[in-house]
Amino acid sequence: MSSHALPPEVEDLRARTRHFIRETVMPHEPVPGERMPQATRDKLQAAAKGARVFAPHVPKEYGGQGLPIEYWSPVFQEAGYSPIGPSVLNCMAPDEGNMHMLNLIATDAQKAAYLAPLASGEVRSCFGMTEPHPGAGSDPAALQTRAVARDGHWVIDGHKRFISGAVGAGFCIVMARTEATEGAPEGATMFLVDMDNPGVRVGESVHTMDRYIDGGHPHVYFAGCEVDDDAVLGEVGQGFRYAQVRLGPARLTHCMRWLGLARRSLDIALDRAERRELFGARMRDLGIAQNLIAESVIDIETSDAIITKTAQLLETDPKAGSAMSSIAKVHCSDAIFRVIDRSIQICGGDGVSDGLPLAQFLNEVRPFRIYDGPNETHKWAIARRASSARRKAVEAGEPDQGTVVVRHGSDH
Repeated sequence: MSSHALPPEVEDLRARTRHFIRETVMPHEPVPGERMPQATRDKLQAAAKGARVFAPHVPKEYGGQGLPIEYWSPVFQEAGYSPIGPSVLNCMAPDEGNMHMLNLIATDAQKAAYLAPLASGEVRSCFGMTEPHPGAGSDPAALQTRAVARDGHWVIDGHKRFISGAVGAGFCIVMARTEATEGAPEGATMFLVDMDNPGVRVGESVHTMDRYIDGGHPHVYFAGCEVDDDAVLGEVGQGFRYAQVRLGPARLTHCMRWLGLARRSLDIALDRAERRELFGARMRDLGIAQNLIAESVIDIETSDAIITKTAQLLETDPKAGSAMSSIAKVHCSDAIFRVIDRSIQICGGDGVSDGLPLAQFLNEVRPFRIYDGPNETHKWAIARRASSARRKAVEAGEPDQGTVVVRHGSDH
């Protein structure tokens, strides 16, 4: 992982994170298909705090390392080299995205009540957006959960589905549709809801192929759920705008973490190719293996480059960065899957067994093409933005390059 362009303090954190993940975290990885026990998580988080690598993305005032987003990637990739590394360092979804959003838009009182314990690892959280069909999913505008204002408080009713991290979470950031009020438009509003609120019920689990997000992906029900006015996160009616504040970086940090897992997978394959002999030659010297390795290196490096560009944009131009995060999400989710799949191929029968972690790694990253919006939805949006930008450029005076020009006077 290149570090030549990193400021000294960032390189120091990256190197310390690399050492901590390899020496302290990896020996505690659960066997493929199982989850990390809570006691192990607590022990390792305490060790991460002692090693000064805990919560790299969180401001120092809340116990984190205070990294600006443009430098998250090298550290998050080191954390992601182990599938439990992000949870240990408290930079795993959905908590990482919630911390980022709370830091940007929460009131001081909300930060004290929700961000501080979340950043310290005392509690976990979830984000309540997705609903059963025909509710909000790929199309957030289909949001059906509603919140009604009543005499200084709000009543939330709705059914959420696939709410990652909800089992055992301390609170949920709930997206609900709200009617127009004095000074606020009709739209969506975010609410901070304690999971022990009597109007909240965690329902049946959605069993998925991935295992490393704490708290699973269950249904969550809100029935007559009452919260005070101070539970509103940000402004009433601005929930969809705030969702973009959260989703752009959250898409990108998925790319960062899982790119670390792709690097681990390629290392496993490279070590196998170094040791194994086939047809009188080391596998590393066989052309077909070299092609698989080269394509994986290309996928890793192009993913790294687009992540870096997107992170810089999110820091300097959040709107452009959010749009670029769609491109990064699509590219990285496909590329990371290919890297792990090729690594399995190089390792043969052992690759698909539980003797190596590669098959579970593949299970972890396959849902990424669906999580944070299906790749097909992102491609639709990417194409629409490209078409719109080109139309505006032509309308502004650029020549239309699609017009066929008939040329005369040539004998050739």
